[in-house]
Amino acid sequence: MNAPKIELPPYETVALVLQGGGALGSYQAGVYQGLHEAGIAPNWFAGISIGALNAAILGGNPPEKRLERLTEFWETICQSALLPAFTLGSEVASLLGDGDMRTLAGAWSSMRAILEGQRGFFVPRVPPPFLNWPGGPEATSYYDTKPLKETLERLVDFDRINARIERVSVGAVDIETGNFEYFDNANRKLGPEHFMASGALPPGFPAIEIDGRHYWDGGLVSNTPLMEVLSRPPRRDTLAFQVDLWSSKGPLPKNLLDVDERRKDIVYSSRTRLVTDVAGYTQHLRHALKKALDRIPADQQNDPEVAKLRELSCSKVYNTVQLIYRDKQYETHSKDYEFSILNMREHWRQGLDDIKNTLTHPEFLARPTGGHAVVTHDVHRVEE
Repeated sequence: MNAPKIELPPYETVALVLQGGGALGSYQAGVYQGLHEAGIAPNWFAGISIGALNAAILGGNPPEKRLERLTEFWETICQSALLPAFTLGSEVASLLGDGDMRTLAGAWSSMRAILEGQRGFFVPRVPPPFLNWPGGPEATSYYDTKPLKETLERLVDFDRINARIERVSVGAVDIETGNFEYFDNANRKLGPEHFMASGALPPGFPAIEIDGRHYWDGGLVSNTPLMEVLSRPPRRDTLAFQVDLWSSKGPLPKNLLDVDERRKDIVYSSRTRLVTDVAGYTQHLRHALKKALDRIPADQQNDPEVAKLRELSCSKVYNTVQLIYRDKQYETHSKDYEFSILNMREHWRQGLDDIKNTLTHPEFLARPTGGHAVVTHDVHRVEE
């Protein structure tokens, strides 16, 4: 049975905002599937790291091919690059349960990712970096990501991205300046290297050179491009689906492995609530400024100082619908590089379930009213 289609209010921008999180990124694919089935078509894809790779596939394919391409991408990179896959079926997984045996199975998959790499994504360097002459990618990274370039070239139509049918933005960090930079098809031509730069997490992956500059993973500075979507001019009425892979809330660690997992959660959650709070305060000031400017007499509206203030004023509204991946009991500090087919499919299914649940709240999609310039909704918090 086809899912009922949802008719959105007249937003000018519908953005899908994708956080970085490695193997957890198939959760975002499930969220997109739910949006697609509901007839919700984003016209801006913004991502960091694995979110950037998902954004490349979404922006680089027509809607009718996106789920097929996403499936091919994730079914490919969740296989070993060197040896035959050892995949647990759902029946075996149910026997393992959610306890120690499932945790051990995840540890096995994580170890294989480290030792063998992932097909169509990355392979270990031979010889290893410490046996290479200093300088260059061979001496500064553990893995070679040339397979990822080939995968992107196979699954992504970069001509479509550069035709600007939808807006596509991905973030990376200039290694030498430490400055965060967005690669945006609104103002430049994008190729595989821009998306690879966004996901070039050191020291595992090599820096990516673009126009003589070298870039690392954008998650080192900001793991979500939400502020880019909420603040980049020209300002437009916007509905943003923010898909987070790390939760800022979590339990107190009980051992060193828990400490490492919690550290990652805190570092990479990127404070989505802080971003929306700041954006809300700023947009409230813009609204207030516009109301004040509208009261200035007509004969003074052309004053140059008034015109400058008019550029800062705004009456647009922003609605952020936030989805957050929730850890399973058996997942550990290695969840972002546990690339088993089993976990990938479970993450995907959870993303699909979460967005379907979210879309049962039509009030989440409504335009902000009552003087609220920016609102945020999260079905998880509603249900807690």
